[in-house]
Amino acid sequence: MSTPGTVLITGTTSGVGLNATCALVKRGWTVITANRSPQRAAAAADELDLPKDRLKHVLMDLGDLDSVRRAVDALPERLDAVVCNAAVYKPKLKQPERSPQGYEISMATNHFGHFLLVQLLLGRLQSSSHPSRRVVILGTVTANSKELGGKIPIPAPADLGDLSGFEAGFKDPIAMASGKPFKPGKAYKDSKLCNMITTQELHRRLHGDTGITFTSLYPGCVADTPLFRNTPKAFQTIFPWFQKNITGGYVSQALAGERVADVVANPDFAESGVHWSWGNRQKKDGEQFSQELSDKATDPETARRVWELSMDLVGLG
Repeated sequence: MSTPGTVLITGTTSGVGLNATCALVKRGWTVITANRSPQRAAAAADELDLPKDRLKHVLMDLGDLDSVRRAVDALPERLDAVVCNAAVYKPKLKQPERSPQGYEISMATNHFGHFLLVQLLLGRLQSSSHPSRRVVILGTVTANSKELGGKIPIPAPADLGDLSGFEAGFKDPIAMASGKPFKPGKAYKDSKLCNMITTQELHRRLHGDTGITFTSLYPGCVADTPLFRNTPKAFQTIFPWFQKNITGGYVSQALAGERVADVVANPDFAESGVHWSWGNRQKKDGEQFSQELSDKATDPETARRVWELSMDLVGLG
């Protein structure tokens, strides 16, 4: 049996984050939701009849580093787990959208916001008396070239190149970590590659000294999640059908939420440094396993540079 605690989850107004919130509350956990709209998060939880005394909603815009800092200041001292779930995906952009700090919005939200959040919460996690403190970061198959989904060349595979974009400050006109021309779909993949690199580097640097479990996961393709709301309408119709009937990679939002909850709370997921996946992802009783990550996600020198450059870019260097 797992020990209930208090978990912070980003991006809970819909999709995987909302369903993970539901699953963890049902397991006895208290959930702090972090969203751009706490009102929408509360309304979504009310629709599922989740008990209000087990929820706290805070305002956090992960694309704005100042908003992340303000939100952390408002959090309670007790925190036992963090789930970095929120993400933006804007494949139709012609020109890069910028964060308040001037960074390309996919990298700013998906990577920099979560990177800063975890760094600022490490002290609270270390001081927790919970028997299994955890940081869980959502990855994606499309950023892992060890899997078929990560080999698809459209628009381009995830690749941070020489990180010259980060080194140059990552502001206009730079919009890609590699410093190369902007590709919105690839910007998303690159940000998720950074998420998985960050998980591995957190484990390498901190697990031994802190005992915190650092893991990432890909719960399966949640093809009907609002993450895809900025894709063409035809894609939103065809993609779920394709994942259900051709690839077999589709999972429901509810099943994905249960899998995230398992990685947070289940004793079977206590090993640090693992990228969790499931064999036949559609089956509720599918067995979890440690998915091999690409060299791009595990190369020690790349991880060191992503860590150090990210520290500088979020203002902690």
